[in-house]
Amino acid sequence: MKAFVFHGPEQSAWHDVPDPGIQDATDAIVRVDSVSICGTDLHILKGDVPDVRPGTVLGHEAVGEVVEVGSGVRTVRPGDRVLVSCISACGLCRFCREGAYGQCLGGGGWILGHTIDGTQAEYVRVPFADLSVHPLPATVNSHHAVLLADIYPTAYEVGVLNGRVGPGDTVVVVGAGPVGLAAIATAQLFSPGRIIAVDLAPARLEAAKRAGADTVVNAAEDPEQLVADLTDGLGADVVIEAVGVPASFEMCTRMVRPGGRVANVGVHGKSATLHLESLWSKNLTIRTGLVDTYSTPALLRMMAAGRLPTSSLVTHDFPLHRMEEAYDVFSRAADTGALKVVLNSGPVKDRT
Repeated sequence: MKAFVFHGPEQSAWHDVPDPGIQDATDAIVRVDSVSICGTDLHILKGDVPDVRPGTVLGHEAVGEVVEVGSGVRTVRPGDRVLVSCISACGLCRFCREGAYGQCLGGGGWILGHTIDGTQAEYVRVPFADLSVHPLPATVNSHHAVLLADIYPTAYEVGVLNGRVGPGDTVVVVGAGPVGLAAIATAQLFSPGRIIAVDLAPARLEAAKRAGADTVVNAAEDPEQLVADLTDGLGADVVIEAVGVPASFEMCTRMVRPGGRVANVGVHGKSATLHLESLWSKNLTIRTGLVDTYSTPALLRMMAAGRLPTSSLVTHDFPLHRMEEAYDVFSRAADTGALKVVLNSGPVKDRT
């Protein structure tokens, strides 16, 4: 089969690799119909994730059709159309029993495109299939469903739920990339008083408005003062960090009110300073997290009911064999306006 393979920092290619096969009784083999590229994949290509070994097929988000299952799989069978979760769960360890699948001790967690071959291929082996794939209703098309593999549960769990967004809250989302936009969309489920989006790119701020932000501000135009002005100097109830750089995290801690919550979603590759000299007395809650995907079934029901915006997040689509071009477009988001890039093995008939 063809797959997108990491060969070392700044080295990757779409080329032939062996077809995956069943290795364990809990495995499923899925033929990929739709797959997307994540910002984490770009971090891997830059060499920021040293756990990824050269020769690994990248990707951890996909929708496809089950073509083979191991003898221990009970919940799906060949022919089922499924969502492949970015997190795999053994279902037996302490963390899995608590629903903290991202911390799985039994061989799961974030493994696809990380410690084992991932989804940016024509076929993918999915371990622990009973908990790691989700059957899709016919009303949800593959092109949109792939957004539930990672960005929606990440934004919802690590951003909105960890931040305890509530009715009437002032919520600031720093970073209007795909995850930030999904945070804006899902924060609205809890009736906040206002949502403020912060980003450097005008195109992303426009996307934030479409996703439901009440106010947008360029990060270069003193968003801290704007937040202070809108809250009578108090600060935001919830600030969601969705960038992953030290300056944005430190800005978030300055914009939150005493007793407020900072939810860090961004993937950080460099140290950020925690200014306890000014924060120690503010009664803050700062939450970090790797997505667990426990919310995926609920989000899938919301998508099937038309309660989640999807089409505005997908800005580019490509056939699967144009993976290298898709990476180029996604990596130059400031120039191309790319938000979420989706690749398909066949034509996309419905993107509404």
